[in-house]
Amino acid sequence: MSHTLGIRQAQKQKTRRALLDAALELLEEQSLSSLGLREVTRAVGIAPTAFYRHFRSTADLGVVLVEEALGSLHATIRTIVATSGDSDERIVRSVELIARHVAAHPAHVRFIARERHGGVQSVREAIRGQLALFGEEVRAQLATDPESAGWNADDLLMLAGLYVDQMLITASQFLEALDAPEDEKRRVAQLATRRLRLISIGRVHWLD
Repeated sequence: MSHTLGIRQAQKQKTRRALLDAALELLEEQSLSSLGLREVTRAVGIAPTAFYRHFRSTADLGVVLVEEALGSLHATIRTIVATSGDSDERIVRSVELIARHVAAHPAHVRFIARERHGGVQSVREAIRGQLALFGEEVRAQLATDPESAGWNADDLLMLAGLYVDQMLITASQFLEALDAPEDEKRRVAQLATRRLRLISIGRVHWLD
């Protein structure tokens, strides 16, 4: 009996994964608000009613995609804020890590970029919640830096928000340049580096 249940559970997980992958592929060309449940189930080859064994709605599926897309970014952001070296070295390393993440997960980045201000409220809220977590993680790391001496918690959170926003902007720009010539990719990297340097300069003089 337990062996049979194990097989069924594995099949259920396989179908759930197939639904998420199919939805993500379909969302390459459209927004979540326009995605039909039947489109997704047709792509997977299951009956529309079977969808509800895995998700309550396409919005529910979208929230799971948010958790996957941004959940995978936590490790990258922790690496970015923990990178050692002087300010310029950390910035260059950060831009490299963002570019690498976009190249590895373009569909996830495109989904977040489109749905961050999209028409599905629960998905917007899920993205906002994940970004708030990023802000807290970056704030906690910034608080350990000697440069943060004298900063209050609100200002550190504001600074963390600037870094997170710039990371998202940079990811979107790398996404747009994914199939562009190398010169364009270098231009994106150079612009991102300059913007992060500007934030860093402001940080140094904030308490002046």
